[in-house]
Amino acid sequence: MPLIRTSHDASFANFAHLTDKSLEKALMEEIREINERAADVRARMSESEQQGFVRLLSRYLETRSTASAALEWEQIQPPSAELLRPYADLPDPNEGEARALFSRVAVLKLNGGLGTSMGCSGPKSVIEVRSGQTFLDIIVKQIESINKRYQVKVPLLLMNSFNTDADTLKVIRKYEDLIPIRTFQQSRYPRLIKDTLRPLCLDSETYDKEDWYPPGHGDMYDALLQSGMMDRLIAEGKEWIFVSNSDNLGASLDARILKAVADHQVEFTVEMATRTRSDRKGGTLITYQGKPRLLEVAQVDKEHMADFQNISKFRVFNTNSLWIQLKALRRNMDKGPGAMDLDIIPNTKTVKGETVLQLETAMGAAIAHFQRVMGINVPRNRFLPVKTTSDLLLIQSNLYNIVSGYVTMNPERPIELGTPVIRLGPEFKKVN
Repeated sequence: MPLIRTSHDASFANFAHLTDKSLEKALMEEIREINERAADVRARMSESEQQGFVRLLSRYLETRSTASAALEWEQIQPPSAELLRPYADLPDPNEGEARALFSRVAVLKLNGGLGTSMGCSGPKSVIEVRSGQTFLDIIVKQIESINKRYQVKVPLLLMNSFNTDADTLKVIRKYEDLIPIRTFQQSRYPRLIKDTLRPLCLDSETYDKEDWYPPGHGDMYDALLQSGMMDRLIAEGKEWIFVSNSDNLGASLDARILKAVADHQVEFTVEMATRTRSDRKGGTLITYQGKPRLLEVAQVDKEHMADFQNISKFRVFNTNSLWIQLKALRRNMDKGPGAMDLDIIPNTKTVKGETVLQLETAMGAAIAHFQRVMGINVPRNRFLPVKTTSDLLLIQSNLYNIVSGYVTMNPERPIELGTPVIRLGPEFKKVN
Protein backbone atom coordinates (compact mmCIF):
# COMPACT_ATOMS: atom_id res chain seq x y z
CA MET A 1 0.00 0.00 0.00
CA PRO A 2 1.47 3.40 -0.94
CA LEU A 3 1.99 6.15 1.59
CA ILE A 4 0.25 8.71 -0.59
CA ARG A 5 -3.25 9.85 0.39
CA THR A 6 -5.84 11.67 -1.70
CA SER A 7 -8.74 13.13 0.27
CA HIS A 8 -7.10 16.05 2.08
CA ASP A 9 -3.81 16.69 0.29
CA ALA A 10 -4.49 20.43 0.06
CA SER A 11 -5.14 20.90 3.77
CA PHE A 12 -1.51 21.58 4.62
CA ALA A 13 -1.55 24.60 2.33
CA ASN A 14 -4.30 26.17 4.43
CA PHE A 15 -2.90 25.64 7.92
CA ALA A 16 -1.72 29.23 8.28
CA HIS A 17 -5.33 30.38 8.12
CA LEU A 18 -6.56 28.18 10.96
CA THR A 19 -6.95 29.23 14.57
CA ASP A 20 -4.40 27.91 17.05
CA LYS A 21 -6.63 25.16 18.46
CA SER A 22 -8.02 23.97 15.13
CA LEU A 23 -4.50 24.08 13.70
CA GLU A 24 -3.13 21.58 16.19
CA LYS A 25 -6.18 19.36 15.73
CA ALA A 26 -5.87 19.41 11.93
CA LEU A 27 -2.15 18.64 12.09
CA MET A 28 -2.65 15.74 14.48
CA GLU A 29 -5.43 14.25 12.34
CA GLU A 30 -3.23 14.51 9.25
CA ILE A 31 -0.25 12.81 10.90
CA ARG A 32 -2.42 10.05 12.36
CA GLU A 33 -3.89 9.36 8.94
CA ILE A 34 -0.37 9.15 7.51
CA ASN A 35 0.41 6.56 10.19
CA GLU A 36 -2.72 4.53 9.45
CA ARG A 37 -2.05 4.46 5.71
CA ALA A 38 1.68 3.75 5.95
CA ALA A 39 2.57 0.49 4.25
CA ASP A 40 5.97 0.38 5.98
CA VAL A 41 6.13 0.47 9.79
CA ARG A 42 9.21 2.68 9.52
CA ALA A 43 7.04 5.46 8.11
CA ARG A 44 4.92 5.63 11.26
CA MET A 45 5.57 8.22 13.94
CA SER A 46 5.36 7.45 17.64
CA GLU A 47 2.82 9.27 19.78
CA SER A 48 5.50 11.50 21.28
CA GLU A 49 6.89 12.28 17.81
CA GLN A 50 3.43 13.20 16.58
CA GLN A 51 2.83 15.56 19.48
CA GLY A 52 6.29 17.10 19.27
CA PHE A 53 6.06 17.69 15.52
CA VAL A 54 2.57 19.20 15.71
CA ARG A 55 3.61 21.53 18.50
CA LEU A 56 6.78 22.63 16.68
CA LEU A 57 4.98 23.36 13.41
CA SER A 58 2.08 25.18 15.07
CA ARG A 59 4.55 27.34 17.04
CA TYR A 60 6.39 28.13 13.81
CA LEU A 61 3.19 29.24 12.07
CA GLU A 62 2.18 31.38 15.05
CA THR A 63 5.52 33.20 15.22
CA ARG A 64 5.74 33.54 11.43
CA SER A 65 2.46 35.46 11.38
CA THR A 66 3.50 37.90 14.11
CA ALA A 67 6.48 40.12 14.86
CA SER A 68 6.85 38.71 18.36
CA ALA A 69 9.55 36.23 17.34
CA ALA A 70 11.99 38.91 16.22
CA LEU A 71 14.60 40.08 18.71
CA GLU A 72 14.93 43.78 19.38
CA TRP A 73 18.56 44.40 18.48
CA GLU A 74 18.89 47.36 20.83
CA GLN A 75 18.07 45.05 23.76
CA ILE A 76 20.98 42.70 22.97
CA GLN A 77 24.09 43.13 25.12
CA PRO A 78 27.33 41.14 25.54
CA PRO A 79 27.44 38.93 28.67
CA SER A 80 28.43 40.46 31.98
CA ALA A 81 31.59 39.43 33.84
CA GLU A 82 29.41 37.66 36.39
CA LEU A 83 27.69 35.61 33.68
CA LEU A 84 30.83 34.70 31.72
CA ARG A 85 33.74 33.40 33.84
CA PRO A 86 37.29 32.69 32.62
CA TYR A 87 38.37 29.06 32.83
CA ALA A 88 41.72 30.15 34.25
CA ASP A 89 39.96 31.48 37.37
CA LEU A 90 38.39 28.12 38.24
CA PRO A 91 40.07 26.29 41.15
CA ASP A 92 41.39 22.75 40.81
CA PRO A 93 39.68 20.09 42.97
CA ASN A 94 41.83 17.69 44.95
CA GLU A 95 41.83 13.96 44.17
CA GLY A 96 39.01 13.17 46.62
CA GLU A 97 36.83 16.01 45.35
CA ALA A 98 37.37 14.94 41.75
CA ARG A 99 36.39 11.35 42.57
CA ALA A 100 33.18 12.49 44.27
CA LEU A 101 32.31 14.78 41.35
CA PHE A 102 32.97 12.20 38.64
CA SER A 103 30.86 9.64 40.50
CA ARG A 104 27.84 11.92 40.01
CA VAL A 105 28.19 12.80 36.31
CA ALA A 106 27.19 11.15 33.03
CA VAL A 107 28.49 11.92 29.53
CA LEU A 108 26.13 12.36 26.58
CA LYS A 109 27.44 12.57 23.03
CA LEU A 110 25.29 13.76 20.14
CA ASN A 111 25.66 10.90 17.67
CA GLY A 112 23.07 11.61 15.01
CA GLY A 113 25.34 12.85 12.24
CA LEU A 114 26.51 10.96 9.17
CA GLY A 115 29.94 11.18 7.56
CA THR A 116 28.58 12.03 4.11
CA SER A 117 30.19 15.49 4.05
CA MET A 118 33.59 13.78 4.11
CA GLY A 119 32.67 11.04 1.65
CA CYS A 120 31.94 8.37 4.26
CA SER A 121 28.82 6.33 4.94
CA GLY A 122 27.34 5.48 8.32
CA PRO A 123 27.71 7.34 11.64
CA LYS A 124 30.34 10.05 11.58
CA SER A 125 31.62 8.89 14.96
CA VAL A 126 33.09 5.72 13.42
CA ILE A 127 35.31 7.58 10.96
CA GLU A 128 38.98 6.85 11.61
CA VAL A 129 40.62 9.90 13.15
CA ARG A 130 44.19 8.79 13.77
CA SER A 131 46.26 5.61 14.10
CA GLY A 132 43.22 3.41 13.57
CA GLN A 133 41.21 5.18 16.29
CA THR A 134 37.71 6.44 15.56
CA PHE A 135 35.87 9.26 17.34
CA LEU A 136 34.06 6.67 19.45
CA ASP A 137 37.30 4.87 20.31
CA ILE A 138 38.78 8.14 21.60
CA ILE A 139 35.65 9.02 23.59
CA VAL A 140 35.51 5.57 25.20
CA LYS A 141 39.21 5.63 26.09
CA GLN A 142 38.81 9.00 27.77
CA ILE A 143 35.93 7.81 29.97
CA GLU A 144 37.67 4.50 30.65
CA SER A 145 40.75 6.35 31.90
CA ILE A 146 38.61 8.50 34.23
CA ASN A 147 36.80 5.43 35.58
CA LYS A 148 40.04 3.56 36.25
CA ARG A 149 41.90 6.45 37.85
CA TYR A 150 39.10 7.52 40.18
CA GLN A 151 37.42 4.13 40.64
CA VAL A 152 34.06 5.40 39.41
CA LYS A 153 31.55 4.33 36.72
CA VAL A 154 30.88 7.30 34.46
CA PRO A 155 28.35 6.08 31.85
CA LEU A 156 28.49 7.09 28.20
CA LEU A 157 25.17 7.92 26.55
CA LEU A 158 24.80 8.22 22.79
CA MET A 159 21.85 10.08 21.30
CA ASN A 160 21.44 8.51 17.87
CA SER A 161 19.23 9.58 15.01
CA PHE A 162 17.21 7.21 12.81
CA ASN A 163 20.14 7.50 10.38
CA THR A 164 22.78 6.22 12.82
CA ASP A 165 20.99 4.03 15.37
CA ALA A 166 21.25 0.58 13.78
CA ASP A 167 24.91 0.94 12.78
CA THR A 168 25.87 2.39 16.17
CA LEU A 169 24.29 -0.52 18.05
CA LYS A 170 26.54 -2.91 16.11
CA VAL A 171 29.70 -0.86 16.71
CA ILE A 172 29.34 -0.37 20.47
CA ARG A 173 29.36 -4.09 21.21
CA LYS A 174 33.16 -3.97 21.35
CA TYR A 175 33.03 -1.50 24.26
CA GLU A 176 30.71 -3.56 26.51
CA ASP A 177 33.52 -4.67 28.84
CA LEU A 178 35.20 -1.26 28.99
CA ILE A 179 32.59 1.28 30.17
CA PRO A 180 28.83 1.47 30.82
CA ILE A 181 27.36 2.56 27.47
CA ARG A 182 23.71 3.24 26.58
CA THR A 183 21.88 4.59 23.58
CA PHE A 184 18.57 6.28 22.88
CA GLN A 185 17.09 7.75 19.74
CA GLN A 186 15.98 11.30 19.05
CA SER A 187 12.78 12.15 17.19
CA ARG A 188 12.20 11.82 13.47
CA TYR A 189 9.99 14.40 11.77
CA PRO A 190 8.72 14.66 8.17
CA ARG A 191 10.33 17.19 5.84
CA LEU A 192 7.79 19.68 4.52
CA ILE A 193 7.51 21.14 1.05
CA LYS A 194 8.19 24.79 1.83
CA ASP A 195 5.42 26.40 -0.23
CA THR A 196 2.56 24.16 0.93
CA LEU A 197 3.81 22.67 4.22
CA ARG A 198 2.81 19.30 2.79
CA PRO A 199 4.90 16.36 4.09
CA LEU A 200 7.33 15.11 1.48
CA CYS A 201 6.57 11.53 2.55
CA LEU A 202 3.06 11.80 1.07
CA ASP A 203 4.63 11.63 -2.38
CA SER A 204 6.64 8.48 -1.66
CA GLU A 205 5.34 5.06 -2.66
CA THR A 206 7.66 3.36 -0.17
CA TYR A 207 9.56 4.43 2.93
CA ASP A 208 12.40 6.80 2.02
CA LYS A 209 14.85 8.15 4.61
CA GLU A 210 15.18 11.38 2.62
CA ASP A 211 11.58 12.26 3.50
CA TRP A 212 12.49 12.57 7.19
CA TYR A 213 14.93 14.50 9.36
CA PRO A 214 16.13 14.69 13.00
CA PRO A 215 14.91 18.07 14.37
CA GLY A 216 18.20 19.38 15.77
CA HIS A 217 19.94 18.69 19.07
CA GLY A 218 17.36 20.76 20.95
CA ASP A 219 15.23 17.62 20.73
CA MET A 220 17.65 16.06 23.23
CA TYR A 221 15.60 17.11 26.26
CA ASP A 222 12.39 15.41 25.12
CA ALA A 223 14.34 12.38 23.94
CA LEU A 224 16.03 12.01 27.34
CA LEU A 225 12.66 12.16 29.06
CA GLN A 226 10.66 9.99 26.67
CA SER A 227 13.34 7.27 26.61
CA GLY A 228 13.37 7.06 30.41
CA MET A 229 17.09 7.85 30.40
CA MET A 230 16.71 11.02 32.47
CA ASP A 231 14.86 9.29 35.30
CA ARG A 232 17.27 6.35 35.22
CA LEU A 233 20.27 8.64 35.68
CA ILE A 234 18.61 10.48 38.57
CA ALA A 235 17.71 7.15 40.23
CA GLU A 236 21.37 6.11 39.94
CA GLY A 237 22.46 9.23 41.83
CA LYS A 238 23.75 11.18 38.85
CA GLU A 239 23.46 14.94 39.39
CA TRP A 240 24.85 16.35 36.14
CA ILE A 241 25.08 15.43 32.51
CA PHE A 242 27.85 16.69 30.23
CA VAL A 243 26.59 17.04 26.65
CA SER A 244 28.71 17.68 23.54
CA ASN A 245 29.11 16.80 19.88
CA SER A 246 30.76 13.46 19.17
CA ASP A 247 33.05 15.10 16.59
CA ASN A 248 34.44 17.68 19.05
CA LEU A 249 37.62 15.97 20.21
CA GLY A 250 38.31 18.69 22.76
CA ALA A 251 35.02 18.18 24.62
CA SER A 252 36.21 16.02 27.50
CA LEU A 253 35.31 15.59 31.16
CA ASP A 254 36.90 18.34 33.22
CA ALA A 255 37.08 18.33 37.02
CA ARG A 256 37.63 22.10 37.28
CA ILE A 257 34.45 22.91 35.38
CA LEU A 258 32.50 20.30 37.32
CA LYS A 259 33.74 21.73 40.64
CA ALA A 260 32.65 25.23 39.61
CA VAL A 261 29.22 23.92 38.61
CA ALA A 262 28.85 22.11 41.95
CA ASP A 263 30.26 24.89 44.16
CA HIS A 264 27.95 27.53 42.68
CA GLN A 265 24.97 25.16 42.30
CA VAL A 266 24.67 26.12 38.65
CA GLU A 267 21.77 24.50 36.80
CA PHE A 268 22.94 25.17 33.24
CA THR A 269 26.50 25.85 32.07
CA VAL A 270 27.63 26.53 28.51
CA GLU A 271 31.24 26.47 27.34
CA MET A 272 32.25 29.45 25.21
CA ALA A 273 35.51 29.95 23.32
CA THR A 274 37.12 33.24 22.30
CA ARG A 275 36.15 34.20 18.76
CA THR A 276 38.59 34.72 15.95
CA ARG A 277 37.82 36.03 12.49
CA SER A 278 37.07 32.48 11.34
CA ASP A 279 34.46 32.00 14.10
CA ARG A 280 32.13 34.83 13.17
CA LYS A 281 29.23 32.52 12.30
CA GLY A 282 29.09 30.74 15.65
CA GLY A 283 26.29 31.49 18.11
CA THR A 284 27.18 33.69 21.06
CA LEU A 285 26.16 34.28 24.68
CA ILE A 286 24.19 37.49 25.23
CA THR A 287 22.06 39.27 27.76
CA TYR A 288 18.63 40.05 26.29
CA GLN A 289 16.24 42.27 28.22
CA GLY A 290 18.34 41.54 31.29
CA LYS A 291 18.30 37.75 30.90
CA PRO A 292 20.93 35.31 29.56
CA ARG A 293 20.31 33.85 26.11
CA LEU A 294 22.17 32.25 23.26
CA LEU A 295 21.99 34.09 19.96
CA GLU A 296 22.43 31.99 16.82
CA VAL A 297 23.46 33.40 13.46
CA ALA A 298 20.15 32.19 11.97
CA GLN A 299 18.32 34.60 14.30
CA VAL A 300 20.23 37.68 13.12
CA ASP A 301 18.78 39.93 10.39
CA LYS A 302 21.06 40.90 7.50
CA GLU A 303 21.08 44.53 8.63
CA HIS A 304 22.64 43.52 11.96
CA MET A 305 25.01 40.82 10.69
CA ALA A 306 28.08 43.06 10.65
CA ASP A 307 27.45 44.04 14.28
CA PHE A 308 26.95 40.38 15.24
CA GLN A 309 30.24 39.44 13.58
CA ASN A 310 32.14 42.16 15.44
CA ILE A 311 34.53 40.05 17.51
CA SER A 312 35.41 43.03 19.68
CA LYS A 313 31.79 43.34 20.83
CA PHE A 314 30.75 39.67 20.90
CA ARG A 315 34.00 38.07 22.03
CA VAL A 316 32.93 34.46 22.51
CA PHE A 317 31.07 31.75 20.62
CA ASN A 318 29.13 28.69 21.65
CA THR A 319 31.12 25.42 21.50
CA ASN A 320 27.90 23.40 22.02
CA SER A 321 29.26 21.78 25.17
CA LEU A 322 26.83 21.94 28.11
CA TRP A 323 26.80 20.91 31.77
CA ILE A 324 23.21 20.44 33.00
CA GLN A 325 21.88 19.73 36.47
CA LEU A 326 19.53 16.78 35.99
CA LYS A 327 17.04 17.55 38.76
CA ALA A 328 16.65 21.14 37.55
CA LEU A 329 16.03 19.82 34.03
CA ARG A 330 13.44 17.36 35.35
CA ARG A 331 11.67 20.16 37.23
CA ASN A 332 11.45 22.20 34.05
CA MET A 333 10.12 19.27 32.05
CA ASP A 334 7.50 18.58 34.72
CA LYS A 335 5.93 21.99 34.13
CA GLY A 336 4.25 20.63 31.02
CA PRO A 337 4.07 21.57 27.32
CA GLY A 338 5.64 24.93 26.58
CA ALA A 339 7.81 25.02 29.69
CA MET A 340 10.92 24.17 27.66
CA ASP A 341 10.02 25.69 24.29
CA LEU A 342 13.20 26.53 22.40
CA ASP A 343 13.76 29.09 19.65
CA ILE A 344 12.84 27.61 16.28
CA ILE A 345 15.47 27.63 13.54
CA PRO A 346 13.90 27.16 10.07
CA ASN A 347 16.28 25.34 7.76
CA THR A 348 15.66 24.96 4.03
CA LYS A 349 17.22 22.32 1.80
CA THR A 350 16.75 20.90 -1.65
CA VAL A 351 15.61 17.27 -1.54
CA LYS A 352 14.32 15.32 -4.54
CA GLY A 353 14.19 18.54 -6.51
CA GLU A 354 11.91 20.18 -3.93
CA THR A 355 12.70 23.07 -1.58
CA VAL A 356 11.89 21.57 1.80
CA LEU A 357 11.52 23.07 5.25
CA GLN A 358 13.06 21.56 8.37
CA LEU A 359 12.13 23.07 11.72
CA GLU A 360 14.98 22.60 14.17
CA THR A 361 15.95 23.68 17.68
CA ALA A 362 19.32 24.07 19.39
CA MET A 363 19.92 22.65 22.87
CA GLY A 364 21.84 25.71 24.07
CA ALA A 365 18.68 27.82 23.79
CA ALA A 366 17.42 26.09 26.95
CA ILE A 367 19.60 28.47 28.96
CA ALA A 368 16.61 30.85 29.00
CA HIS A 369 14.61 28.34 31.09
CA PHE A 370 17.02 27.88 34.00
CA GLN A 371 17.45 30.08 37.08
CA ARG A 372 21.15 29.70 37.87
CA VAL A 373 23.22 29.77 34.67
CA MET A 374 26.85 30.34 33.79
CA GLY A 375 29.09 30.67 30.76
CA ILE A 376 32.73 29.60 30.97
CA ASN A 377 35.28 31.05 28.57
CA VAL A 378 37.29 27.88 27.96
CA PRO A 379 40.68 27.44 26.26
CA ARG A 380 40.63 26.69 22.55
CA ASN A 381 41.82 23.14 23.16
CA ARG A 382 38.33 22.31 24.45
CA PHE A 383 36.94 23.05 21.00
CA LEU A 384 38.49 20.77 18.37
CA PRO A 385 35.66 19.92 15.97
CA VAL A 386 36.32 17.78 12.93
CA LYS A 387 33.85 18.94 10.29
CA THR A 388 36.04 18.65 7.19
CA THR A 389 39.11 16.83 5.92
CA SER A 390 41.05 20.03 6.63
CA ASP A 391 40.19 19.61 10.32
CA LEU A 392 41.05 15.92 10.12
CA LEU A 393 44.49 16.62 8.67
CA LEU A 394 45.24 18.94 11.58
CA ILE A 395 44.37 16.26 14.16
CA GLN A 396 46.37 13.63 12.27
CA SER A 397 49.47 15.82 12.31
CA ASN A 398 52.06 15.89 15.13
CA LEU A 399 50.59 19.18 16.30
CA TYR A 400 48.39 17.12 18.65
CA ASN A 401 48.99 14.28 21.06
CA ILE A 402 46.26 11.80 22.00
CA VAL A 403 46.82 10.12 25.37
CA SER A 404 44.11 8.14 27.21
CA GLY A 405 41.46 9.71 24.99
CA TYR A 406 42.54 13.29 25.73
CA VAL A 407 43.63 15.34 22.73
CA THR A 408 46.23 17.97 23.64
CA MET A 409 48.44 20.29 21.64
CA ASN A 410 52.08 19.28 21.28
CA PRO A 411 54.02 21.18 24.00
CA GLU A 412 56.64 22.13 21.41
CA ARG A 413 54.08 24.35 19.70
CA PRO A 414 54.38 27.89 21.14
CA ILE A 415 51.04 28.86 22.70
CA GLU A 416 51.07 32.31 21.16
CA LEU A 417 51.01 30.81 17.66
CA GLY A 418 47.62 29.24 18.29
CA THR A 419 46.14 26.79 15.80
CA PRO A 420 47.14 27.04 12.14
CA VAL A 421 44.40 27.40 9.53
CA ILE A 422 44.29 24.67 6.89
CA ARG A 423 42.13 24.91 3.79
CA LEU A 424 42.31 21.94 1.45
CA GLY A 425 40.93 22.24 -2.07
CA PRO A 426 37.75 20.47 -3.25
CA GLU A 427 39.76 17.55 -4.62
CA PHE A 428 40.54 16.62 -0.99
CA LYS A 429 36.97 16.93 0.30
CA LYS A 430 36.61 13.18 0.83
CA VAL A 431 38.60 11.18 3.35
CA ASN A 432 39.91 8.73 0.73
